[in-house]
Amino acid sequence: MTTGYITHPDFLKHEMGSHHPECPERIQAINDQLIRSGLDRFLHHLDAPLATEDQLELVHSPDHVAFVRDRAPESGYFMLDGDTIMNPHTYRASLRAAGAAIAGVDAVMKGEVENVFCAVRPPGHHAEPTRSMGFCLFDNVAIAARYAQEAYGIERVAIIDFDVHHGNGTEAAFFNDPHVMMCSFFQHPFYPYSGLDPSDNMVNVPLPATTRGDVVRSIVEERWLPALRNFEPELIIISAGFDAHREDDLGQMGLVEDDYVWITKRLKEIAKDYAQNRIVSCLEGGYNLSALGRSVVAHVKALADL
Repeated sequence: MTTGYITHPDFLKHEMGSHHPECPERIQAINDQLIRSGLDRFLHHLDAPLATEDQLELVHSPDHVAFVRDRAPESGYFMLDGDTIMNPHTYRASLRAAGAAIAGVDAVMKGEVENVFCAVRPPGHHAEPTRSMGFCLFDNVAIAARYAQEAYGIERVAIIDFDVHHGNGTEAAFFNDPHVMMCSFFQHPFYPYSGLDPSDNMVNVPLPATTRGDVVRSIVEERWLPALRNFEPELIIISAGFDAHREDDLGQMGLVEDDYVWITKRLKEIAKDYAQNRIVSCLEGGYNLSALGRSVVAHVKALADL
């Protein structure tokens, strides 16, 4: 069974200014590294469709969806917050980002691929049900999880977030929801200063700056994997942020490519045991272009068993 790769040229049209770290070059760096590594030809390529507003509203309020849609500028920029900016192409790109995650669910549920990586922008895990923030307009992985439940009757979805920043939007969407388990580690104290509230379905592990991969691996072994085995997920969705890499200046953690490979392989074991191998992975952060490209290649190679 193959690994899918979902992206779209519209992701290159969304930009938030020449000095913004969440830039179109991120997708180009990933595509370049996939081609350079030779991995590209082993992947099943799919274009990201446009999500519908009804699909966005599986997680987000109608007022929030309308607010974002109606603020799309005809030219120039509109600032949703100090970090999150729209240009004339942003709304369409955000629909494709959510649409990619939905298409990933369709592909694994229908058995077209075993697992899939979605190279999308804007990212999503900071977007709360009623507000955009932190470079994110809509929560792509949360929408995909709700879609899997609605369209395929999936009862238990695990969301894994290894971005350096806590996925506050995903937590807000599913806090105390017994049908969704979220496992994450994140640098703390650090933006968005969340993830510390206790909840039966949240395995959030705050870690100090400079934490390296050996500590993260222990956290995964001791905290994530037992919880996931007890939960028995039918589908795994990954918020795949690569800004915990030691070369990324937006965080201060110390992971390297081998750590992402190790985490991916452990998640594949859980997917094999409980989820019929089904994994949908969606890009979140990662802002050092070289480290991002290398890390995505390592992650996707592990997904593809190459």
